[in-house]
Amino acid sequence: SMTQNSASTMGVPHPLASIKLALSSLFILTITVVPSSTVHGFAYAPNFITKIIEQTTGVTPVGLLDVGGGKTDSSTDEPSKEEDVTSTPLPVTLKGPITTRFPPEPNGYLHLGHAKAVSFNFAVARAFASADGRCHMRLDDTNPSKEDEEYVQSILEDVRWIQRGLNPFGAGEEGSGEEDDVGPWFGNVRKTSDYFQLIYDAAVYLIETGDAFVDELTAEEMREYRGSLTEPGKESPYRNRSVEENLELFSKMRAGEFKDGSYVVRAKIDMASPNLNLRDPVLYRIKHESHQATGDAWCIYPMYDFSHPISDAVEGITHSLCTLEFEDHRPLYDWVAERMAKGGLVECIPRQIEFSRLNLKYTVLSKRKLIKLVEDSHVTGWDDPRMPTLSGLRRRGVPPSAIRLFCERMGISKTDSNIDFGILEDCVREVLDEQSPRAFAILDPLKVTITNWSGSTLEDFEVPRHPKREELGDRTVPFGKSVYIERSDFFDLEGPEGEANGGRPPRGFKRLLPGEKVRLKYAYVISCDEVVRDETTNEPVELKCTFYPETRAGVTPEGEARVKGIVQWVEASAGARCQVMQYDRLFKAEEPGKESDDFTADLNKGSLKVVKDVIVEPSVAMDALGTIAQMRSNPDALGNNKLYHSDLTYQFERSGYFALDSSSTVDKLVFNRVVTLRDTWDAAPNNKKAKQPKKQNQQNNGGRKRGGGGGGQVPVVEDAR
Repeated sequence: SMTQNSASTMGVPHPLASIKLALSSLFILTITVVPSSTVHGFAYAPNFITKIIEQTTGVTPVGLLDVGGGKTDSSTDEPSKEEDVTSTPLPVTLKGPITTRFPPEPNGYLHLGHAKAVSFNFAVARAFASADGRCHMRLDDTNPSKEDEEYVQSILEDVRWIQRGLNPFGAGEEGSGEEDDVGPWFGNVRKTSDYFQLIYDAAVYLIETGDAFVDELTAEEMREYRGSLTEPGKESPYRNRSVEENLELFSKMRAGEFKDGSYVVRAKIDMASPNLNLRDPVLYRIKHESHQATGDAWCIYPMYDFSHPISDAVEGITHSLCTLEFEDHRPLYDWVAERMAKGGLVECIPRQIEFSRLNLKYTVLSKRKLIKLVEDSHVTGWDDPRMPTLSGLRRRGVPPSAIRLFCERMGISKTDSNIDFGILEDCVREVLDEQSPRAFAILDPLKVTITNWSGSTLEDFEVPRHPKREELGDRTVPFGKSVYIERSDFFDLEGPEGEANGGRPPRGFKRLLPGEKVRLKYAYVISCDEVVRDETTNEPVELKCTFYPETRAGVTPEGEARVKGIVQWVEASAGARCQVMQYDRLFKAEEPGKESDDFTADLNKGSLKVVKDVIVEPSVAMDALGTIAQMRSNPDALGNNKLYHSDLTYQFERSGYFALDSSSTVDKLVFNRVVTLRDTWDAAPNNKKAKQPKKQNQQNNGGRKRGGGGGGQVPVVEDAR
């Protein structure tokens, strides 16, 4: 449709202030998040974990992919030990609701590796919905020196976001209704600190049964006594203290009578065990530090390997799903859980099952390295859109459904692998292509003046917001005497670029040339009559063109050749100016630091390009201001009801996918490039991968096989003191 507007109302510059005045009367793209059905979007193939759960509970999972032939996510060309786990039927031993959990330590922000754990734990619980499947949210807050309330809140927000659009498990009978407890998980947010008294009682029980003792070896002596992978350890000279003496010392530890590091409680297992984790591991240490949840109520804190199985058991976790680094800790997990059940402190014995962690090329997922990036100002913060943190990905504009899709496609196995970052980007493109409206945005504007346009009137074109989604409606694109096109859509044969190319256009160039024609998408065909140049650089600053009224809206007059070139444009007076942040991969090497041992040496200096004075069509500015208004009207929303700036995404035609940045205001709009329209990384000149032959089976590059517990042990990395 077409309407003519008088110069007095529409023929003047159209700044954001004018757009704000029009919000109440114009259609604005309203963003809503609708929860899906229980298993919608759950696309994991059957895997060794779902088979173990099915065989030990007698419950058949629902919503798994039908991959045919009995194959699972872990199927490879060679047999793996994980397949042996389910080669023979296991007895049905577990009763009650099938319950998983996600237990991060609140000492940093969640990243893509955590996204895999969150997605799979929640997905497994949903797959066993017929057995009242549920997933708990628990904060493993046992180390007050590294934990902070900031991290607690960020973790809860990230888990709510990554599960956004999926039905929550519900509050259960225990639901408090408190704001912090609202989320996709079952019941309240749980904390290991909720069980500190129980864990303390558990240590007392182990001392009473002769399974634990109070030790006072120094840190150096403990390392010396521990032995190595090839040599057995030596028993501590304090190992055989009497039960009474151990209880008295532990009581004094609890009362704060000793300094940090002077005493620890250790399990009494086997100093000659080939598994280093069973060589009398530390269960408790002294830390005179205030805890973010319990304050100064405690000065002794349990080690993760001790608190983990107790917390799982008291919550009724049936399947404790962990990544492979905990594989060699499983015997200790079982040792603690079995003794707690025998002593009547807990009612169930959870089963720990390990799967491979997520490793990505062209990024780092080590919390230590991420902290260094932030503290050394290589990035602007934890939510820098180049960071692999969930807060960074959210700000950049990556939809949570794209991350879940990526995790599902990677599957679950016991094979460590290094995944190509391009696979994640492909998932982002797939989701954004379906959900993002289209719009015109001119990143490098070149002014075009239509010399035969009548006056300063504007003509409105009603065009689809999305070529495949009619329910999104249309948008209004004004057209008038002056428009902007991309500088790259005009090849200047008589200017510097033409001289450099021998006065010829590049091969295959079908856009605008001097004296030639091009179609402005949805509008008219124009021809370039004159090039106005900068007196200093000789670069074009304006094109004077003629438009052909008979070519309106894609029409080719009879007898004339069809114009092949089509370019996007924005009307000069109606367009809104904004800033675009063009993000790329943070690192230029597949494995940062592999060659130099300094991962920061592989930072991609071109990972951010700030583009100012980008011109977008007015509907984009209207939608952005509408989104900001929606957020202001409900600032305390949670879960599926919480709206973020980055929920407003677009495909800026021929430029990529973009999202509104959280720094945007009603006076200054900022858009982040989420991802390019297609993968161009292999061709990048500073990309080391481009010089290497492409490998097959990207998902398993550099993979190594891991079996059940016992092999490939590494020393415990947590400092007991």
